[in-house]
Amino acid sequence: MVAVLVPELREAFDATTGAVATSIPAYLVPFAALQLVSGTLGERLGRRRVVRTGYVFYALFMAAGALAPGIGAFLVCRALQGTANAFLTPLLLAGLADEVPPRQIGRAVGTFAAVQTAAVALAPLVGGLLGALGWRIAFLVPAAVAAGLALLPPGDGAPRDEVPRLRSVVTRRVGLLSAAAFAGYAGVTGVGFLVAVEAADEFGLTSIERGVLLAGFGIAGMLVGRAAGGAVDRFGRVPVVLLGAAICTALVALLGFAPSAAWLGALWFATGLGSALVWAGINTLAVEAVPGNRAGGTSVVSAFKFAGNAAAPILWLPLYHVDPTAGFIGAAVMAALTGAFVAPLSRFGP
Repeated sequence: MVAVLVPELREAFDATTGAVATSIPAYLVPFAALQLVSGTLGERLGRRRVVRTGYVFYALFMAAGALAPGIGAFLVCRALQGTANAFLTPLLLAGLADEVPPRQIGRAVGTFAAVQTAAVALAPLVGGLLGALGWRIAFLVPAAVAAGLALLPPGDGAPRDEVPRLRSVVTRRVGLLSAAAFAGYAGVTGVGFLVAVEAADEFGLTSIERGVLLAGFGIAGMLVGRAAGGAVDRFGRVPVVLLGAAICTALVALLGFAPSAAWLGALWFATGLGSALVWAGINTLAVEAVPGNRAGGTSVVSAFKFAGNAAAPILWLPLYHVDPTAGFIGAAVMAALTGAFVAPLSRFGP
């Protein structure tokens, strides 16, 4: 949402583009870092209480951001928003897994991912529409939504014999899943910025055209997320991830050889389809990785996802400047590592 509001924020705060753009990592860094511990803390203190508190504080920090008098205060509010959000998604996903039978976890998690993907795809559009009414409204509306969601927290799950501890997530299984999540975001999901650069440099697409092209990835995930989860339940977690990783590896490599903008868009859309398989499998494996600390295992894996997303520009942009195809081939190699890290998990169950 913030990405489309940069001009309005720049004018409102009399700030540079770089200063306003800093609000994105200001949000993402605490959001990713705190997920290393947020899930375990939520399990110890109670999912219901922590999620409700997280939504309340998220709403307050969004409202504070809308009322910020300057860019400094706005950046602080963004960091606090990311901090609050770190205590939401892992606990919600863990709560979801507890609500469905084991044989249906994949479909439930796939549906959850499809809804998230839809939100990511629609956020720029919604942010732009609200921003047309006023940039402050674009922050006040999500604040109101978060306040409403505070009334619908997940349950705490079944009673445990032992208090969940952070060391319970320090396992080989969680380590492999975290590495796979990093590779998946760095080599697939995070490649969107490179697709946008390619669309502009090679094919001269406008910002609106690039936005439409990039949205194809999210739309693909939204369309097949539930079906991908069903495939996880039917064929197994690891096989579905391996298939998705293989598809993504081939498609990401081909992005660098797209002969036209239409082909680039089609390949990126197809990559979104393969990505849905990857994340349906990995997310299901994550919520099952530490049965006594579901949210703890899930949050650690999620932290590495966003670390991979942050690393993608640093990894691939220098290669792209040497040769555009090299950037995509490098990302494809990373995408292949997603499957390599998940493959050993087949010895320990589905």
